[in-house]
Order: sequence, then structure tokens, then C-alpha cells
Amino acid sequence: MSPRAQSRIAFLALIGGATGIGFAPVLVRLTDTGPSATAFYRVLIALPLLWLWAGIDRQHQPATRQPVSRADFVGLAASGLLFAADLSIWHWSLRFTTVANSTLLTNIAPLFVTFGAWLFLREQVTRSFLAGMTLAIAGGSLLAGTSAQMTRHHLWGDALAVVAAVFYGGYLLMVKHLRRRFSTPTIMAWSGLVSCPAFGLIAWCSGDAFWPSQPHGWMAIGALALVSHVGGQTLIAYGFGHLPASFSSVSLLWQPVVAAGVAWIILDEPLRWSQGLGGAIVLLGIALASGVRWKRPGQNPL
Repeated sequence: MSPRAQSRIAFLALIGGATGIGFAPVLVRLTDTGPSATAFYRVLIALPLLWLWAGIDRQHQPATRQPVSRADFVGLAASGLLFAADLSIWHWSLRFTTVANSTLLTNIAPLFVTFGAWLFLREQVTRSFLAGMTLAIAGGSLLAGTSAQMTRHHLWGDALAVVAAVFYGGYLLMVKHLRRRFSTPTIMAWSGLVSCPAFGLIAWCSGDAFWPSQPHGWMAIGALALVSHVGGQTLIAYGFGHLPASFSSVSLLWQPVVAAGVAWIILDEPLRWSQGLGGAIVLLGIALASGVRWKRPGQNPL
């Protein structure tokens, strides 16, 4: 397969992954377990499928590298802990603010991805990054300040979404780093062994409702595990392995568009024009800031 064709497939994988994750906030709302307990079940149900996939991957590609050193296991564990922090905080934000606000603000993660690529990978950025960051912050302020219910309750949820974005950015950077050595199923399977008990511990400490009381709760959790985790997260991990991190993170901006549309259809959660404007400014700012390419002269990511 030519590099160009592989890049196109990776881009489609990112869009497919973002679509799968776009359903996540609505599915979380439909569960009747606590936020961290929902994340625990999401990974627990997905783990057997991920390990089955990893085993099939090893059979078909015996040369696929497996973790053997302390550094390997530390990196995989770090990705699991970053994912646990991101998802736990994001699920809590959905309890306080709207799906649109939470998803849009969590998706300022590309700013942190691009900044992390510059800081840790020594990638250069241009003035467009700083301009985009300023624009995104302004849009985020407008989005939060014009929420349908401007209350301390909602602002707390918005703040949690921003904190989740920091951990989400760290998780994406770690996945990019690990994809240089390991396959997608290897990363997802091993990191899940860390994130799953972490979610369980957080749920226990926070006193989450741990058992769905209605059949629809289990259905929502099952869909969350299959559509958003096995489908969404693995497709994103694959895409990050074949495309620059900054470009990949921009592609994930399709996620809040999907989430807002699904929330409008299923949860009857309306969007005011001012929120739409704030969201558009956030997306414009992120696109401008994350438009910085990894410096590969003459190479087009697609």
C-alpha cells in the first residue's frame, strides 16, 4: 500500500473514531450508574474483545513487538492512567453541564496536543498557533457564558470539561508515542488493564451508583463499550499511528458536531444561537492553532 493511500485510510479511521466517540456523551446520559462506574463498565466490557484482537494480531503478525521492558510497561500504564483521568472527569462534567458544552470544551485538547508536540518532540509552531489558542479561549468563554442556564452548576461542569481536555491531550500524545513501537490492539489491551481498575477505584471512592437498575442502562453501557471504546478509541489510535499528531487532533473536531446532533435528536437538548457562535469560534480557533504541521518538507499529511 502506498503511503498516500495509507494516510487516506488513517484519516477515514480518525473520522470514524470521532463519530463513535461522538455518541459517548449521550450514551453516558442514558446510563443510570455513576460517572466513574459507567467508565469502569465501558472498559471492562471492551477488554475481552481487545485482548482477543491483540491475540489475533500476534498470530497474523508474529513480528509485532510486545512489551517486555520496564519502560514499555510504564508507558502503557501511563496511557491507561491518563485515559482514566480524562474519562472520569469528562463523565462528571456531563452531570453538570450540557452535552454540547462538555464535548466542545473537552475538544480543546488539540491545543494541548500541538503544544506538547512542540515541547516534548521539539516541533516548531507558528504564530497561527498562538492566534488560534487566543481565539479558542475567547470562544470557550462565550460558549460557557451564554449557556442556556448560566449557573454555578453549569460553569463547574464547563471547568471540569477543560480539565478533562488537558488529560485527553496527554493521552493522545502518549498514544502517538506508543504507536511508534506497538500495534493498536496491543496499546488498547494493555492500557485497559490499568484504566479499568482505576475507574473502579474512583467509582468506589466517589460513592457512585454501581449497578444499573434498568435494562436500558445495560444497553447504553454495552453500546458505549462497543461503539465508543472498541470502535471509536481503537480507530483513533490507528489513525494517530499514521498521521502527524497535530493534524490528527484536528480531525477529532468532528466529535462535538456528532455529539451536538445526537443530543438534539435523542435528548431534545437545544442549542441557542449564541452557543452555536461560541462553539464555532472554538472550532475555528482550534483549527487555526492545530493547523501547524509536523515539519516534514514537501509532505502532505493526506
